[in-house]
Amino acid sequence: MHATLQPSASAAALPHQRLSNMRCLVQRVTNARVDIAGETVGEIDQGLLVLVCAMRDDSDDSAARLAQKISSLRIFADENGKMNRSLKDIGGAALIVSQFTLAADTSRGNRPGFSTAAPPEDGEKSYDCFCGLVRDQGIDVATGRFGADMAVSLTNDGPVTIWLEI
Repeated sequence: MHATLQPSASAAALPHQRLSNMRCLVQRVTNARVDIAGETVGEIDQGLLVLVCAMRDDSDDSAARLAQKISSLRIFADENGKMNRSLKDIGGAALIVSQFTLAADTSRGNRPGFSTAAPPEDGEKSYDCFCGLVRDQGIDVATGRFGADMAVSLTNDGPVTIWLEI
């Protein structure tokens, strides 16, 4: 069973800021891997590298919609070379890596602020739940390690890079 995602109590403390749901940066890849301290902890061949950021007001619904969107996003070539096939269609995999810096607010000054990112304990629950929801879509999932200092390597295919926020 997946963790339940609920708005963080501290989200109400930021009424002046626009809160948003989980964010992803999706890259179509021919291969990708994540290493921690020289050890490979997650690796895929053809598929998607998904950098994901849990936000303060994540919900089960938004995580489920995002998981469904990623598995069905038609960005792989069909027999005519058109982007018309999904990750499900090609039998590809997803490497899902947590990346709280996708919450960066650079609207004031030159140092990014991260106040809209979920606190670490909530973020880890959201990340684990999201990975499970993508697996539930029938996708093979490899992961990084939440909160770790990771080295991500990839061969971007295309390049195709898409920002998703639901």
